[in-house]
Amino acid sequence: MTLTELRYIVTLAQEQHFGRAAERCFVSQPTLSIAVKKLEEELGTALFERSKHAVRVTPVGQKVVRQAQTVLEQAESIKDLAQEGKDQLASPLRVGAIYTIGPYLFPHLVPELQKRAPKMPLYIEENFTDNLRPKIRNGELDAIIVALPFDEPDILTRPLYEEPFKMLLPKDHPLANKDQIDSQTLHEQDLLLLGEGHCFRDQVLEACPTLSGNASDRHTVTEGSSLETIRMMVASGLGASVIPQSATGGYYRSDMVVTKPFKAPPPVRTVGLAWRASFPRPQAIDLLIESLNSCPILENED
Repeated sequence: MTLTELRYIVTLAQEQHFGRAAERCFVSQPTLSIAVKKLEEELGTALFERSKHAVRVTPVGQKVVRQAQTVLEQAESIKDLAQEGKDQLASPLRVGAIYTIGPYLFPHLVPELQKRAPKMPLYIEENFTDNLRPKIRNGELDAIIVALPFDEPDILTRPLYEEPFKMLLPKDHPLANKDQIDSQTLHEQDLLLLGEGHCFRDQVLEACPTLSGNASDRHTVTEGSSLETIRMMVASGLGASVIPQSATGGYYRSDMVVTKPFKAPPPVRTVGLAWRASFPRPQAIDLLIESLNSCPILENED
């Protein structure tokens, strides 16, 4: 068993295609295929399920690939240890965030991190939590910013801030003149929510249990693809919505909408950072946390 073979199976698990995996590893497809088969024979178990059109990781293969990723990262850390004084802040950092955090946090984070580590550019990605989960596990991303709790083997998390939810209303809505909104009355409104797959939708439904009641007792719930799309639909008078406080500024500022706080205790979410315990650049993670804590993310107000 060699590090090269481990790198092959990690890449193949990510690509699920021998041709693309071979290209990423800069070898021919037969070379990669033979090496993977050799490793499977050495281990005495199939790591991949092969068919004419697809390659899938077997349950045992998933465990082996996860351990192989850890071994590869530890091998990289050995190189770091062998090169005393190597700058952990001198290469790109790959950071992901969920869709309801990234657009509002990254414009603050990029300049903050650039001030502290000018030689460490950011590769950033926005995605669903369920898509970020395998990317942080298999090493495609170095750290992700998600709503907690986020439970995953060998993944560390750090809470960053508590973020309250706000009510977004058309300016002529009956509730627009109220100082605070009762979250227990949301089921009485024509409400716009994010579609399936967005964890913020689930957080709103969990924080406001009356929305999960009998459908006949509820007004229409319309789905939107992003918070900015929802903001524009609210401005058009289609209904009201619930957004995180960081999104109250957003890209689309208009006097056609107003935001209102909820009565105490308001619904909230905990935003945190997650990274692999084996990630070999702890200084980069520490600086990322420091930069995140300096971002004025909760200062956006209508």
